[in-house]
Amino acid sequence: MLRRRLTIAFALAVGVSTVALAAGSYFVVRHNLLKDSVATSAKQAKQNLQIAPRYLPDQPAKLLDVYKGIGGFETVLVAGGQQYAGFGVALRQVPSELRKLVHDGQLGYQRTTVAGTHYLVVGGPSDDEAQLYFFYSEQGLWHELDVLRNILLAGGALLVLLAALAGAVIAREALRPVAQASEAAHSLAEGLLETRLPVEGRDEFGAWAQAFNEMAGALEAKIAALSAAQARERRFTADVAHELRTPLTGLVGEASLLSEHLEQMPPESRRPAELLIADVGRLRKLVEDLMEISRLQAGAESVHAEPVDLASVTAAILRARGWTERVSLDGAETEITTDPRRLERIVANLVGNALEHGGGNGVAVRVGRDGSGAFVEVADRGPGIPPEHLPHLFERFYKADPSRTGRGSGLGLAIAQENALLLGGEIDVRSEPGAGSTFTLRL
Repeated sequence: MLRRRLTIAFALAVGVSTVALAAGSYFVVRHNLLKDSVATSAKQAKQNLQIAPRYLPDQPAKLLDVYKGIGGFETVLVAGGQQYAGFGVALRQVPSELRKLVHDGQLGYQRTTVAGTHYLVVGGPSDDEAQLYFFYSEQGLWHELDVLRNILLAGGALLVLLAALAGAVIAREALRPVAQASEAAHSLAEGLLETRLPVEGRDEFGAWAQAFNEMAGALEAKIAALSAAQARERRFTADVAHELRTPLTGLVGEASLLSEHLEQMPPESRRPAELLIADVGRLRKLVEDLMEISRLQAGAESVHAEPVDLASVTAAILRARGWTERVSLDGAETEITTDPRRLERIVANLVGNALEHGGGNGVAVRVGRDGSGAFVEVADRGPGIPPEHLPHLFERFYKADPSRTGRGSGLGLAIAQENALLLGGEIDVRSEPGAGSTFTLRL
């Protein structure tokens, strides 16, 4: 768009300059030619008037023959109340303003057209009170002016065309660094961090390219550092989960034995034992979640897709967890091809999250298909989520209310989103404070 505007502006500038120069040249030449024509014709007319007394008033016809012999003009003579005219002209073709001027005894001229031919008519009185009008043809002069005008117009059009072509070339060359920078910026946005601009000179574009390259280098280094830090964090999380798994297995076994003997414990020891068993269970859940999300983010998980009915799978998930009385399900048969194990993990996490944070006001699940594809919608009527928390809900360990510890690890929604992405879908959320929240899985 900018290149087009520069080309048009260049062509307009040259066009306006060309038109102004051509018009000025034409009118100067036209003025000078017409002025020379008047001077020459007036000089010839004065000489003709000096000849007239020799033949007037007795020999008007012979005077016309003399003028005809001189050539270059036609004559209209008014003498003794009679009119004498050369070929193709007559007194009626003399402009009335000129006739009045000659009648008053003055020499004058005026232009007129007779039968499509341009004439300069010069008139003046003779010594014997006769009136003479000389018709000088200017057809050749006006033809030359027409030719000059056409040449100037054609030349101007050619110059404008050449200016447009030159403007396009100049604009392309001038904006080439901008186009390169735009392409480089798109490449950076697509993740090609090694993209650089060629530094071709020491002008402003060269300094710009150098600054862009420095920015790209700094960005590449920063992203590399962030990627390395993220990789270290993932390895640390996976390593911690792996190292905790062995002693945790022993703790789980011991807690299981302890739970079998709770009834035999004295009352003062039973409550601490129950708390210990519950904490071991939560610790086990946390380690399992940590290991799962580490595998998901490392790309170590695979998908085993098969045809399933989304509504049937959702109903089975609710029945298996005893949620049918607390969760309403609305959905018709919706056939899709996906991994049922991962689908179960996503739906269970979403419904469990709604039951835990929905305020106990009931959860509604809706299954179906719309213009975007199959979906599972989980809605609660809880207190809702403030807008500033919505962009962070699927981050690991993020909690909208840090003061509320709850039973969750802060990994449920992150694991659900990672599984959805693995299935080629996504989870979006809508929520307003006081109006509940709605999580929608789209596949």
